Amino acid sequence: MRVVGKVGAIGAVAAAVLVMAGCGSGDDSKADATTTAKATTSTAAQQQSAAQTRSKGRECTADDIKVDGGFGTAPTITIPDDCDPPKTLITKDLAPGSGPGAQSGQKLTMNYSLITWSDKKKLDSSFDRGEPFTLTLGAGEVIKGWDQGLVGVQQGARRLLIVPPDLGYGAGGRGMKPYETLVFVTDAVKV
Repeated sequence: MRVVGKVGAIGAVAAAVLVMAGCGSGDDSKADATTTAKATTSTAAQQQSAAQTRSKGRECTADDIKVDGGFGTAPTITIPDDCDPPKTLITKDLAPGSGPGAQSGQKLTMNYSLITWSDKKKLDSSFDRGEPFTLTLGAGEVIKGWDQGLVGVQQGARRLLIVPPDLGYGAGGRGMKPYETLVFVTDAVKV
């Protein structure tokens, strides 16, 4: 009986060691805390993203975007809070131009101001730099939203472009957040 008692005691110690190993050591609690913190951070990021993507019930139109200032001056662009960014390219001439409309393959000289939809802040402006931008329309030198949205623009026109992510920078780049909708006000300096 005494041998059985020792074997039983050894078995109990071995079982306790296995249970302790299964529960983890003090170092594992740090790892668990880190995992929990990461999961909490991830959940918070998902909730913030969901809040940003909650539908307001309708897509914005060109008429919802407020633009102050005339051709040749830096515009002030205001994006409303009560509608969703459009999912398709939207163009609207805010001031008429004259002469023939721009066609693919044609050189254009443009001034522009860019506002990002998500934070409603100016990201770039050739007006601020005092240097118009030259491009060949349809040559892939610019985002697809410009190559498509500037077709037909006339010299002297001010045109609003609301560019969805798939015609802009998609997953991000050049200072853009991923899947950002872009709002441009462009002036056709030379067509």
